[in-house]
Amino acid sequence: MRSDGPEPAPRPGAARERPLSVGELIRLTTVALDRGVGLIWVEGELAQVSRPASGHLYFQLRDRAAGVPAVMWRSAATRLRFQLEVGMQLRVRGKPGVYERDGRFQLYVDYAEPAGLGAEALALQQLKERLAAEGLFADARKRPLPHLPRRIGVVTSATGAAVRDVIRAVQRRFPVPLLIADCVVQGADAPRQITLALRAIARTDVDVVIVGRGGGSVTDLAAFNDERVVRAVAACPVPVISAVGHEVDLSLCDLVADRRASTPTMAAEMAVPVLADLEAALRKEERRLGREVTLRLRGARQDVDHLDGRGRAGLERVIARARTQLAALERR
Repeated sequence: MRSDGPEPAPRPGAARERPLSVGELIRLTTVALDRGVGLIWVEGELAQVSRPASGHLYFQLRDRAAGVPAVMWRSAATRLRFQLEVGMQLRVRGKPGVYERDGRFQLYVDYAEPAGLGAEALALQQLKERLAAEGLFADARKRPLPHLPRRIGVVTSATGAAVRDVIRAVQRRFPVPLLIADCVVQGADAPRQITLALRAIARTDVDVVIVGRGGGSVTDLAAFNDERVVRAVAACPVPVISAVGHEVDLSLCDLVADRRASTPTMAAEMAVPVLADLEAALRKEERRLGREVTLRLRGARQDVDHLDGRGRAGLERVIARARTQLAALERR
């Protein structure tokens, strides 16, 4: 029968099992954990995090009762779509093990996600907060649109509905020249292409830029939340109108642009006035200027007449005075 007490000391001369080395003990424990526990999910609060130059992530998860150190190698850390922040609730997947050099128990993590808010949503929220802190969304940096642009740049797909909507609206209102910078507007390569198109069109002679696409799901519009696109819009030397085409959620492109339109058609309407309205305003101004000129001429004529009358009266007084003086001289 097994006793709950301590094992008795071995008798002198009795055969003993070969003792394990420290390394063997750790490796044995690691194998036992791997076979007995394997890949597990753990949730806890991120208590601390370290990001050395190696690219690995070292952090600690805690709850009210305990804590466990964890490591995420660089290959896994580069796949994270959000930044680890102390205090956040984190859900991780990994294997428990023992670090051989100092016998420290830790969790080897190959995947992590925020508990509650999804990784994509958290990454977007963190990016938004960081860009806002830089002042990229501030009203003070918004520029007014030109009243009558000589040329409009359009960054979108050259075969999509958005560019057709812009062309129709501009032709209907005021047919100024358009310069189309073709790019894909959804998918993995969209952020890179949109960024390059914005940089290219910024080097031309356009007076305003429309960037966007037609409607779509949040996933379809993800490229317009990419940091590269946002910074390219912010760096554009002329005003930018964002026309991402989503009424519910504002994209980061909407926030950084000088103006935001809910559709490409509305963006075109913001960019150019209506020709008929301009002509009507011009005729009205011509009539106003005509009335102003007439009034000023009338006033000037009255001033001349007044001066003419005063001049004649003065001349007559001078002549009369000269005659009086001449008569006086003759009497002498």
